[in-house]
Amino acid sequence: MQNNVLTGLKEHENKLLTAWSQLMAENGAADGVTEEEESKEFTAFFLDALQHAGGNVESQEFEKVHDLLIGISSSRGRRGFSPRENAQYLLTFKEAASRIVSELESDPVKLYEANLQLTTLLDNMTILTFEAYMKGREDVIARQVDEISEISTPVIRVWDGVVALPIIGTLDSSRTQVVMENLLQQIVDTGSSIAILDISGVPAVDSLVAQHLIKTVSATRLMGAECIISGIRPEIAQTVVHLGIDLTGIITKASLASALQTAFEMLQLTVVKRKITQ
Repeated sequence: MQNNVLTGLKEHENKLLTAWSQLMAENGAADGVTEEEESKEFTAFFLDALQHAGGNVESQEFEKVHDLLIGISSSRGRRGFSPRENAQYLLTFKEAASRIVSELESDPVKLYEANLQLTTLLDNMTILTFEAYMKGREDVIARQVDEISEISTPVIRVWDGVVALPIIGTLDSSRTQVVMENLLQQIVDTGSSIAILDISGVPAVDSLVAQHLIKTVSATRLMGAECIISGIRPEIAQTVVHLGIDLTGIITKASLASALQTAFEMLQLTVVKRKITQ
């Protein structure tokens, strides 16, 4: 790319920004004030890098451009942009820059070389933005998984000395760890001596799920509390027997109400219906 084209791009920075903004709006890649500020910063960095480094993508100037792009794409991923919208960010910039270059250079050979270099630079940056975008989305998904795990494993204090943990969904190793941590921490915080694990919301129990439950019961007992497993449906009972899973020594109940009644008996408590006199 010739210096006069580079200089021309820098001199027409505002025109380039306007054309880019219009293209982004047409393609749904814009995001208001945030997008405008990011676009101005990227354009300034990119044009400065072209002027000082030419096509040397290993230069310090282009490193700044790459770092900025990574931040922008990662942010767009966290803000909920689609992959197409993220890709359009640089594709529309390339189209806008090509238009300006075409206006500045009339020589077909020089115009071809200029557009070829622009395309090479921006296509490589597009790959970089895609990788950064995916990282941003993965961060969002990981955070959502953690939040869902916290929400789906609430430990409830149902009575003085009794806590209950309703488990919904399938237990895996990572979720079992969350269940253990939440349950043990609540036992410490409330001073409870009985913990009820309700598995009514667990769709199926296999040998792996059963092992996770046994580990949770063992950890609870190490804290000095007794553990009751409730929600043992007929199909779950049949599966446990068929798989030969040994739940000897673990108190199991068909319902949470039955488990709570057992907990009251262990605490030597009696719930009596009060007679209301007229």
